[in-house]
Amino acid sequence: MKIRNILILSAIAIALTAVSLLIGQWTYSWMPPQAAAESQLVDKLFSFLITLGAFIFLGVTGTLIYSAIFHRAEEYDTSDGPPIEGNITLEIVWTTIPVLLVFWIATYSYQIYEQMGIQGPMEAMHLHIPIGMKSASAAPINGDAGIVSASPTSSIVSTDATSNVIPFEDIEVNAKQWAWVFRYPKTGITSTELHLPVNHRIRLAMQSEDVLHGFYIPAFRVKQDIIPNRNIDFEFTPIRIGKYELTDSEFSGTYFATMRANVVVESPEDYKKWLAEAANRKPCTANNQAASEYAQESKELIKGWVTVAPAQAPVVNYSN
Repeated sequence: MKIRNILILSAIAIALTAVSLLIGQWTYSWMPPQAAAESQLVDKLFSFLITLGAFIFLGVTGTLIYSAIFHRAEEYDTSDGPPIEGNITLEIVWTTIPVLLVFWIATYSYQIYEQMGIQGPMEAMHLHIPIGMKSASAAPINGDAGIVSASPTSSIVSTDATSNVIPFEDIEVNAKQWAWVFRYPKTGITSTELHLPVNHRIRLAMQSEDVLHGFYIPAFRVKQDIIPNRNIDFEFTPIRIGKYELTDSEFSGTYFATMRANVVVESPEDYKKWLAEAANRKPCTANNQAASEYAQESKELIKGWVTVAPAQAPVVNYSN
């Protein structure tokens, strides 16, 4: 009987593991396309957490359903249950397992964070990635120049002639109510549309003119708060050619929902062509939805109604 129970429990555990792993694989279809090396790391962590959570949920729920069906009291039975006292072994087990799970999750999460090399807003974190730290970088998939995969064990900058990992591309980001402005220091070009070369390690120098803003690109799985009066460095590696959306993830005032920008990831050749085209354009006032809506609505505002006026529409070389 004991061996039979062990075999049944083992079969149930294997079935739960298989179903949980399947659910964990489904999570990859819940997200936008993986457009940055960091997205693969984040999705891997998310899949791990969902797999673990599914195993616990199915195990606990299955036990409750089994108990309710096969161990319920008989009809009209109002007697007390058996007086079962504490089991020290069981208490140690159900305390130890959650503690080990928490340490497992914390360790794995930190490893993913370290591989991504994401910079935090605090002064202690306001550093470039230390030498020797392994970080997400891009390596091409055979036969596909537009989509590449992450290699968590490789360094972010490679001098190997056979590697397609290209050195840093520096871009300045200025956030204000309610517009994104991007400046390319090497050429002096400004734009309200963020253009990025595929398979480059991008290094952003971010500033806020007014309030707290959040730099968030869902397809990249990267997010960074931009704090007023503080310079924030942020890095990631685009790996999929296409057009994506940047949004302000922090509530930054009345028109914060309009604070969006296109993010265009393109081949290095197309990126250079875009830089050359933008450099030949004369700076002009960009279209700004927040400023337009404010100008229209201010005529209808109740006298004395206090609202925040948007910053002036930015003057840039290129506007989407």
